[in-house]
Amino acid sequence: MTRFVNEATSNMTPAPGRNWLRPALLIILVALVAAGCSGDVGVLPVPNPLVPVTLTPDPWGVIQWAYTPIFQALLLLLFAFETITPDVGLAIIGMTIVVRTLLVPLIRRQMVSTRRIQMIAPEVKELQKRHKGDRVKQQQEVSALYKERGISQFGCLAMILPLLIIIPMYTVINQGLRSPDPTPMLHVAGIELISVDCAGGSEPCVDTAVPWLGGLDASVPSTIDIFGFGLSLLAVLYTVIQLMASRMALPPHDPASTDPNIKIQRQTMLLLPFMTVLWGGVIPAGLYIYLIVSTVYQVLQQYLTTGWGGMFPLFGWTPAFAVGHTPRFPVAMPAAVSSTRAAGASAPQITARSTPAARAASAARTVRPAQRGRQGRRGRRR
Repeated sequence: MTRFVNEATSNMTPAPGRNWLRPALLIILVALVAAGCSGDVGVLPVPNPLVPVTLTPDPWGVIQWAYTPIFQALLLLLFAFETITPDVGLAIIGMTIVVRTLLVPLIRRQMVSTRRIQMIAPEVKELQKRHKGDRVKQQQEVSALYKERGISQFGCLAMILPLLIIIPMYTVINQGLRSPDPTPMLHVAGIELISVDCAGGSEPCVDTAVPWLGGLDASVPSTIDIFGFGLSLLAVLYTVIQLMASRMALPPHDPASTDPNIKIQRQTMLLLPFMTVLWGGVIPAGLYIYLIVSTVYQVLQQYLTTGWGGMFPLFGWTPAFAVGHTPRFPVAMPAAVSSTRAAGASAPQITARSTPAARAASAARTVRPAQRGRQGRRGRRR
């Protein structure tokens, strides 16, 4: 959940016309949480066997029915790796790599859209100042600017993907691994895709111990007691990696910037990952394995796409390898296309915005300065 919040807040300036996004995300969140936590949505309370849900003609039944294929696909993938790997921990790692690889194009689109929005933030700020007090005009101008720069307003919608996966993943690990009989969920259209041998009774069908993590049970939380507080070491490791991913998602640090929103955003994205430590006594150890591997994958993808971002300076230190670093697949601002803006003249075709000076010049050229017309001459006193 923290990873989703970090990605959702990584945009410097929200695209116009997306005011509906927050309510929509909230509705999706509530539906998925309720579906994942409900005892009869796709899965039944352990130790009952897992069974698909039958579609019923009511809204809640539709949500339950729609949730089942997501759960079933992840469960099949996990059990497929479990049959070829020595333990369930490696199976979770293999499943995570496959899921993240399938999402590479969509996640890259979100990263590119986010970085391009960050690159034109000075121009957007100038437009907002130019039309201060007229929110409708601001949105029209910003929308026209995005169109001229070739920025998709829907590229950031991929940020909901972690949310759509993390909750079904929780039920797969918490209930799927603990089920004494997952056989019904391993059938699709009457065909058994994965065959497992279950001993019967109330014991889990698969061995949920992870030997290379000291034999911890992947299906339940794993904590150590520190002054009466259950601390998960996996949660601490995940928090450290997530802090790195959060800083890399930020735009490069600009010492000359005085925008208070940027400072607030940096502080927020540094504090949010620490919330995960508090959930160590609730989240299963297997889900932390998924989160850690998924976040490492995200860091590598960000490094190749957007570079170090706002990772450095770290406590005032910038290593030599981060100075002037160019990503392997850098994000470039497309040339402005011909369009008619609401404010009048089209923005100039400026493609070089690699430095703050270039971006400031772009902002100055994009916004037309207010021109005062001829003033009427007041009558003379006689």
